[in-house]
Amino acid sequence: MVNIVHRVGIKAPVAEVYEAISTVEGVRNWWTREITGLAEVGQVIRVRFLANDGKELGSMEFEIIELDVRRSVRWLFHSGPAEWMGTEANFELKVEGDYTIILFRHQGWREEVEFMAHWSLKWATFMLSLKELLETGTGRPAPQDVKIDNWN
Repeated sequence: MVNIVHRVGIKAPVAEVYEAISTVEGVRNWWTREITGLAEVGQVIRVRFLANDGKELGSMEFEIIELDVRRSVRWLFHSGPAEWMGTEANFELKVEGDYTIILFRHQGWREEVEFMAHWSLKWATFMLSLKELLETGTGRPAPQDVKIDNWN
């Protein structure tokens, strides 16, 4: 199995970073505006990604499998692209000086494929969106996200 891994430092208190990755409203402000569900362990969250014209580009559902206050958040993907089925998104938090560090992993990919390369860069843009949200007050969630190729 292979993983996507990113590390980003955010100049914001760990409580604010945790809130942004552990709540529906928080995620709506940096990943995708189209999100529904209840942000509790065992609950399923549905997300959709839309083009600027409103056309759906993709959707997925994930279960929240861990909420460890100010330490980590883990999601398990149940539906969406075939390559995502059974993979996990893991956000580990720690404080280093003025920064809250997120070590992000999208783990459990079966193989390195072109779609994984696409999502590695997309996750990087979304981690930067999260950083912008917490440091400036404005993120770049889909559909206002950085477009990297013809898949989005």
